[in-house]
Amino acid sequence: MQSIAHTYKRYRTLQTHRISALPVVILMPHSACNCRCVMCDIWKDNKNLKQLTPQHIGGLLNALKEFGTRQVVMSGGEALLNTNFFELCKILKSCNIKISLLSTGLSLKNNADDLLRWVDDIVISLDGDEPMHDAIRNIPNAFKKLKEGVEHLKAINPAYRITARTVIHRINFRNWPNIIAAAKAMGIDQISFLPADVSSHAFNRQTAWAEPKQHEVMLSERELPELQEVVDNMLAQTADFDGRYIAESPAKIKDIYNYYAAFYKLNPFPYKKCNAPWVSTVIEADGSVRPCFFHDTIGNIHDNSLTEILNTNKAIDFRRTLDMSKNATCVKCVCSLNLSPMATL
Repeated sequence: MQSIAHTYKRYRTLQTHRISALPVVILMPHSACNCRCVMCDIWKDNKNLKQLTPQHIGGLLNALKEFGTRQVVMSGGEALLNTNFFELCKILKSCNIKISLLSTGLSLKNNADDLLRWVDDIVISLDGDEPMHDAIRNIPNAFKKLKEGVEHLKAINPAYRITARTVIHRINFRNWPNIIAAAKAMGIDQISFLPADVSSHAFNRQTAWAEPKQHEVMLSERELPELQEVVDNMLAQTADFDGRYIAESPAKIKDIYNYYAAFYKLNPFPYKKCNAPWVSTVIEADGSVRPCFFHDTIGNIHDNSLTEILNTNKAIDFRRTLDMSKNATCVKCVCSLNLSPMATL
């Protein structure tokens, strides 16, 4: 049960813009990735390896305790490439922190026992049925390894929660029904969808994508009616929404169409209610700290403590003056987080 003191601190954070509670922390334990996805540039910098060590995580513990952090999300790159990954988990578990893993799924089977022991739930990336997934991941047998890993974990512990996340874009939007079918067939508990980020510096882009690269991933205007038809057919499958197999509401699924249509000024970008910079932070493999995946760095844990970084005058002013309805990064954001002070994790 969440304490009254922690709830109060979360309210105060929203009111004062000074972080006194931080329910969620996203860590990137390893900078490299074992896939070569078309919508992501992380793998292009694999040779310049950076990673978080047990010493780095140990150095964060005082701040995590002070802020009452409830959940750490291990993101990447591929977090499991860090050879000390489970040691990092062990350190965090000593503070009763829930651990979620975002993974390509390629090495789930090889790490099954440790995953079941140290990780509370897994979110895998699923891009299509087998041919489509392998084409987008640009890795042979990516789908087969993912499926074997999920099925192996479920065979050991059927109640272990594994969900999927799919980025819908120009290459796979026609494959959308097959993505849902593939998730169900391998035993995924729930699936969520979001459009592709084509405009920010996230995912290791040294510069934001120029128009030719954007249009490799972003739907063309002439493809929008076809996307609308795919969305309409999805929404007709009401059982997937009523039972929450699809995590998003029908309105959120419609917003994937609206997001791409907005680039052609057919409608505004979908409104997103988000408080990510007030309830979470992102710590990258090189120690850089961000308010969320998409905004610029505000410090580095190699130079200052997390507590100091989050509550500098610059960081507080950033939160105080952030108008998400006008900020260009927020307006085009594809992945928002809105966590109320009363929400438990």
